[in-house]
Amino acid sequence: MVVATQNPVEYEGTYPLPEAQLDRFLLKLVLPLPERGEEIEVLRRHAADFNPRDLAAAGLRPVASAADLAAARAEVAQVQVGPEVLGYVVDLVRATRTSPSLSLGVSPRGATALLATARAWAWLSGRGYVTPDDVKALAHPTLRHRVQLRAEAELEGVTAETVLAGVLAAVPVPR
Repeated sequence: MVVATQNPVEYEGTYPLPEAQLDRFLLKLVLPLPERGEEIEVLRRHAADFNPRDLAAAGLRPVASAADLAAARAEVAQVQVGPEVLGYVVDLVRATRTSPSLSLGVSPRGATALLATARAWAWLSGRGYVTPDDVKALAHPTLRHRVQLRAEAELEGVTAETVLAGVLAAVPVPR
């Protein structure tokens, strides 16, 4: 598992990853800045000699073993995906490839990632099958880093989020 952060203010000395490398990240989660009270709590902890590398002292405990994770992965692999949902995933990613706002749409690797995350979401929701709503729920975090905006679209204020929202609204949902 790789967790990376990006500071959108200062890019000096850092360079964007090539598309082929970005495509290998399963999800891109966007986290907001903490609320004022939460930020005060962060400072309070650091003033009290909090060590962020000491997970046990922070109260973090394992909730699953390696065996638990392997068993969960095996169960997720058993989650059924109907042909209509497979078609929906393909239609969504293909729609990104023809979007006038994008210079790069979602690759087949992105389609397989969306399918994998939707299966996991269905399993976490207690179901043994994937619904179009599972696909929609995971579309943004799974696809937002796999598309590349055209320069003109960026200048107009278009974002990957708005393009994906438009694709999700335009592609017919199977019943």
